[in-house]
Amino acid sequence: MTQIDQSLYKRRRRANAVGLTLSMGAMALGLSVLLWILYVLFSNGLAAVDMNMFVQDTPAPGTEGGGLRNAIVGSLLMVALTVAVSTPIGILAGVYLCEYGDQSKLASATRFVTDIMLSAPSIVLGLFVYAIAVATVGNFSGYAGSLALSLIAVPVVVRTTENMLRLVPGSLREAAFALGAPRWKVSTMVTLRAAKSGVMTGLLLAVARISGETAPLLFTALNNQFYSTDMSQPMANLPVVIYQFAMSPYDNWIRLAWGGALLITLTVLALNILARVFFREKVKV
Repeated sequence: MTQIDQSLYKRRRRANAVGLTLSMGAMALGLSVLLWILYVLFSNGLAAVDMNMFVQDTPAPGTEGGGLRNAIVGSLLMVALTVAVSTPIGILAGVYLCEYGDQSKLASATRFVTDIMLSAPSIVLGLFVYAIAVATVGNFSGYAGSLALSLIAVPVVVRTTENMLRLVPGSLREAAFALGAPRWKVSTMVTLRAAKSGVMTGLLLAVARISGETAPLLFTALNNQFYSTDMSQPMANLPVVIYQFAMSPYDNWIRLAWGGALLITLTVLALNILARVFFREKVKV
């Protein structure tokens, strides 16, 4: 090895060492902040988690006790309706963009609108739904909250589905076409099935994002101190209750806010773990 080669080799080794050091430092910093957040959340939230939190409704100002039953039920109803609406729309739109919309102007416009909605602040979407579904009707409702959440979830599902479908090898489609399968069947029963793990991951990402959205629900579902399953009326939900209780001067409300924040965190974590367990690729020997 010549002297020039040795000098170049040493410079590359130094550059590699610097890059690895900076990368490890950034990773350590990010993990430290994450662990700090989780430590504070668990240390404050575990003290508020008990049976009363699940069986009692939110307390009145200045009272002791109470729970988050009405907020938990309201959040579950709105998220369930949002998933029921956004899943078919997002997946079918993603299939169209990947399988049918390569040269279509409609597909280009759809991608452009989807990118805009992905980057739009959630409060803007909440104000939009307020203008078309709350102000015109004259009252807040759980349906309006689900509509606002759907506008947030659909773009996530669309883009994730399209990206996952594009990762499916073209030879798989060609083999299905060679067997005489029509295009719609290849798209839905071959390509989509091959990418089901990625599509489910995108759906869970959407659920994780909407689970903690507060601003859209402030303008649409508002809140309700009492237990209610009527989605045509104002409905309690965890994000808004956490926001209001965390900003209050009452210790009991602040304690319940920590408990609600921990509950949302654990729910999202459980969904991700279940998805990885049930939709992981099976290794065939």
